[in-house]
Amino acid sequence: MEDAVTEAALNDAPHAAPLLVAIDGPAGSGKSSVSRAAAEQLGFGILDTGAAYRSLAWAAVATAADLDDSAAVVAILDSWTYAITLRGEQRVTVDIGGETHDVTAAIREHAVSGLVSRVSKHPEVRERLNAMFREIVAESGLDGVVIEGRDITTVVAPDAPVRILMTASAEVRAQRRAGELAGLTHEQVLADIEARDAKDAQVVDFFTPAPGVTLVDTSNLNFEQSVQAVVDIVRVAQGVAEESE
Repeated sequence: MEDAVTEAALNDAPHAAPLLVAIDGPAGSGKSSVSRAAAEQLGFGILDTGAAYRSLAWAAVATAADLDDSAAVVAILDSWTYAITLRGEQRVTVDIGGETHDVTAAIREHAVSGLVSRVSKHPEVRERLNAMFREIVAESGLDGVVIEGRDITTVVAPDAPVRILMTASAEVRAQRRAGELAGLTHEQVLADIEARDAKDAQVVDFFTPAPGVTLVDTSNLNFEQSVQAVVDIVRVAQGVAEESE
């Protein structure tokens, strides 16, 4: 499998640092699907940071580690090898004890999703993974990388030349998620989103962009319009960069 680091290693020619596009947003805002489509249209790579946290949770379960023990989770980071494809079909692999596991499908299972908060709550884990994300991008050898997830514009990549906060009203996000979650009513999904928003509001503001961050409200935009909004912002940034050279 060609991961970001392997691609870079095969390319001996010097390569300019990739244009980094950082995208934050609450659940249901469309950031994941829009980020992927925008990256494809721009010819950029896409880095889903949530996949790393999911993979870490999966690895903790696989090795019978205590997810609530910071030292135990950090120990996995000391011993594992994590790889994710940035272009084309995304594959995620984890090497533990010399054995490589393709966890692309496994980390999307509901059981794993429910464990992510238990590994992400450890400050050292977040610091280590943030450093890993920056390394993956720097060594990608690509012209640009869209990186999406939580705290991307403020913590992971606060200096990215393009930073976007993608949001939408709770009602609209519930409509979108209800279509993806079989067996749940619109009311149930809306209640879940509102509860998650209230919890998130204690640590992050997903509705007010930080200084230098561009707000993209997708409440009244369809998927194609949302993608175009991101592409247009990046194109402007590319034009500004070219003029400054």
